[in-house]
Amino acid sequence: MASETVAAHIADWSQIPFVGLRFSNILGPADYQHFPEYWPDASSRRWNLWGYIDERDAAMACRLALEAPAKGSVSYIIAAADTVMDRPSAELLAEVFPGVTLTGEVGEFGTLLAIDRARAALGFVPQHSWRDHVAPRSS
Repeated sequence: MASETVAAHIADWSQIPFVGLRFSNILGPADYQHFPEYWPDASSRRWNLWGYIDERDAAMACRLALEAPAKGSVSYIIAAADTVMDRPSAELLAEVFPGVTLTGEVGEFGTLLAIDRARAALGFVPQHSWRDHVAPRSS
């Protein structure tokens, strides 16, 4: 936040736009093999609402941000469309943050991080998921 505040002041002063990307735990296919270690304890990854971003999608977000028409200073959350967990997002939220109500539709395993603004402004649509590399637990 401090860096984004400074960037906003510089953008106002210089008229050079600033696009901030808030990456959610950049990981790649080699890291996905560790995801099953997280699954037994939902609280172990609650620090960022079980979010992550594939390194290839992070690179795409950078390219999109550089190409986007920008004015002033704006920041976007960049995260995968799903979570690192093999349990439904609503179930994780209820277990770790009881009493917090999920508003809006996130899908069964959808991210709990607000990536919609990046989609609308930058055209950012995550293409990669750990689910293409690691099989979830059997029911």
